[in-house]
Amino acid sequence: MPVPVEISHVVKTFGSFKALNDVSIDIRPGELFFLLGPSGCGKTTLLRSIAGFYTPDSGNISIGERDITKLPPHRRDTGMMFQSYALWPHMTLEENVAFGLEMRKVGKTERHQRVMEALELVHLADRAKQRPNQLSGGQQQRVALARALVIKPQCLLLDEPLSNLDAKLRLEMRTDIRRICKDSGLTAIYVTHDQKEALSIADRLAVMRSGTVEQIGTPAEVYRNPANRFVAGFIGEGNFIDGVAAAANGPALEIDTPYGTFTAVRHGIKFNPGDRVTLCIRPETVRFDPPPPGAPNRIESTVKGHIYLGEIAQRTLLVAAKNGFAPLELKAFEINPQTDTLPEGTSATCWVAPEHIILMRQ
Repeated sequence: MPVPVEISHVVKTFGSFKALNDVSIDIRPGELFFLLGPSGCGKTTLLRSIAGFYTPDSGNISIGERDITKLPPHRRDTGMMFQSYALWPHMTLEENVAFGLEMRKVGKTERHQRVMEALELVHLADRAKQRPNQLSGGQQQRVALARALVIKPQCLLLDEPLSNLDAKLRLEMRTDIRRICKDSGLTAIYVTHDQKEALSIADRLAVMRSGTVEQIGTPAEVYRNPANRFVAGFIGEGNFIDGVAAAANGPALEIDTPYGTFTAVRHGIKFNPGDRVTLCIRPETVRFDPPPPGAPNRIESTVKGHIYLGEIAQRTLLVAAKNGFAPLELKAFEINPQTDTLPEGTSATCWVAPEHIILMRQ
């Protein structure tokens, strides 16, 4: 039965360094929850505090109805999957997966049944008698996952489990890990610094910075409605333009900037005339097709450069400014580009729909 995990006002310091500063997160039963942020943000410290490798200076951590804050790791009923596979090279896959059950004095018959169920879950039951060096990196990672699952923990903890794999294997393992976690019915907490990894498989995620939580939400919520400029810049790419709120017209707001006046949809956020505002324009929302008649947010630019990637072209556009401001370098992604269009140095008119401009307070 999936259980919730509650992290309440957790503080953890190392000397004078505050790694976690009053962190509170409620993780729902059966949720695949991601802790995301740059190096040093506190995400691994928080995961290790849940696992029992660190004890918080203050605050509480609960799994289900149990307060585990001060329990040793082996009494927390968690399974841990590390960056390294940490498989015994002289043991078969079956023996590697069975190791935790042996430590728990599980009988031979039950142990074999549970090991084969775990290997079946990761699609490696037919290779139970092989050794780790006979497997690919992705297969070894699945064995490590089976070893964490076989003890039937209430909560699965994953510490950047795909960081040692190449790009192709990482893509394959993303869907495997989500499938396995959901098939197991576990609550899982997953640490990564890879935004694409989090966006593609998380149910919800927390973006962390300097030991604090900046925002919690679904991948779509955090991507489309970031709480601040840090979150917007960390989750995906963005063009940031500072301006001043001008006239409001229903849900739309006009913003005066050094690069012209932009119209954006407020999405329920209140701004008063004169408020300082930051616009975030995602590169994929910049369009090169002709805008509808009278459409706002037309941008006149000069093509500075481009990178052709097949399905998209990454274009860098220079937008002239007024009042002595430096030109804006606007990044735009063109879908299914034609390679002979928009060469460097040519003029380009693009536009952005008002509902696709993200508004944030400065």
